[in-house]
Amino acid sequence: MERKVYEQMAQLDRRHWWFTARRRILDGVIERIVKPPKDARILELGAGTGHNLAMLSRFGTVEASELDPIARELASERLGRPVVAAALPDLSMFPADSYDLVALLDVLEHVPDDKGSLRAIYGLLKPGAALLLTVPINPWMWSAHDVAHHHHRRYRKDEIRKLAEDGGFVIELLSPFNSLLFPPIAAVRLVGKLTGKDDSDDAMPSAPVNTILDTVFGLERSLIGRVPMPFGVSLVAVLRRPR
Repeated sequence: MERKVYEQMAQLDRRHWWFTARRRILDGVIERIVKPPKDARILELGAGTGHNLAMLSRFGTVEASELDPIARELASERLGRPVVAAALPDLSMFPADSYDLVALLDVLEHVPDDKGSLRAIYGLLKPGAALLLTVPINPWMWSAHDVAHHHHRRYRKDEIRKLAEDGGFVIELLSPFNSLLFPPIAAVRLVGKLTGKDDSDDAMPSAPVNTILDTVFGLERSLIGRVPMPFGVSLVAVLRRPR
């Protein structure tokens, strides 16, 4: 894509309810569950245009990777230092046993070798350090949205559990999220399937609707890890490398 397209995406991720509320939720998960050490060394893999980098920087020094050269340029501008190119599962350019936190946020579903990718990430973590992972769930929700975003799959919760355990991780959190808005989102996806909708559904809503959705989704910041979430559009996991 052209740079102007990614610049438009970067504008969207500053204001769109899904990005803004999700960042607050993930910030809460890191603060309450990951609990990285002060001035942690953090790596985000698949940073896109860099919309999570400022949030992650609150917890330490952040490094990042992104395959797309134009998105990587924008992410580098946002981070203030170079973002490198890395294609999972090859993470050989990063030092082993070195990171307090690795963030893999809506990336694993894009990767053909998800099992090998988690094993590679395990090797980057210090003993006792954590991987923060988010993925889309519910294969039955597969829609034009997934096709437009070049997903290989939507996961089941048990599939992530098995991938984590096979990779040697200890599971500290494995929870659906985007749960409060799950009914309308699921309805929209199902209607899209029935009507043959063939485009993504992530356009910017009107300001009042955006504010309402941001508020409702954002309520989950205080719920994740405290209240069982039986369903959701996505899943968040904290996977720890044993000490």
